[in-house]
Amino acid sequence: MSNHIHLVIKLDPESINVLSGKEILARWLFLFKGPLLVQRAFRGGVLGAAQKDAVSDCIEVYRNRLKDLGWFMKCLTEPIARLANKEDQCTGHFWESRYKSQALLTEEAILSAIAYVDLNPIRAGMADRPEKSRHTSIKERITPCFDLKKALQGQEAIGDFDTFPVPLKPLLDFEGAVRNEEQTGLLYAFKDYLELVDMTGRSIRAGKSGFIPKQLPPILQRLSINYDTWLTNTTRFEQVYYRRFGKRARLRLVAA
Repeated sequence: MSNHIHLVIKLDPESINVLSGKEILARWLFLFKGPLLVQRAFRGGVLGAAQKDAVSDCIEVYRNRLKDLGWFMKCLTEPIARLANKEDQCTGHFWESRYKSQALLTEEAILSAIAYVDLNPIRAGMADRPEKSRHTSIKERITPCFDLKKALQGQEAIGDFDTFPVPLKPLLDFEGAVRNEEQTGLLYAFKDYLELVDMTGRSIRAGKSGFIPKQLPPILQRLSINYDTWLTNTTRFEQVYYRRFGKRARLRLVAA
């Protein structure tokens, strides 16, 4: 949006708990410089017993921070504030207040929050349909245009970091059904989600100027999605993603 952002984040502490100390240091030293002792340990330097204990303590601190929402928001908002202040040639607070968060404890809450975020540009009158809204997950899912690998390479080129040491993660996928196994994606079909967003966006809400015009055809018709193509996209997400972007899809969420 023009003056704020909305994110739906999946916290997955177990994926951090199983990482080795070396993997934790790789992630942390990508984000921050870290003490010289920690840098030396990561490079494989020889350490004494007391130094090893100190590094182990640091690893556990970093492990807890890597699965903490507050630290995620710090890493997201601080660079934006620094960049904005540099562009405006000023100092001081960029964000009006600290971020606010709400736990999504049910499937209904998750679905409602995602739809709310995807419809925000429409409710604000910035777009008249989801596939034309800017900076939304639903637009990226419909017509992928953001190449994360290329974006990271651009950051490397300007010296923000040396290399990105962890696997890339796209948006969390829609799994379409509940199965008797561990599932990490959203338990809905993307087709159903599109129809839900389209239907919701056509309703006029008091106090909001924007909505999807009723005369527009249904979203699946607008996008010219046929049944066979839809089944391929929703049941073979990893293969489709790999062919399009040249990298393996990962089914864990960073940001939806």
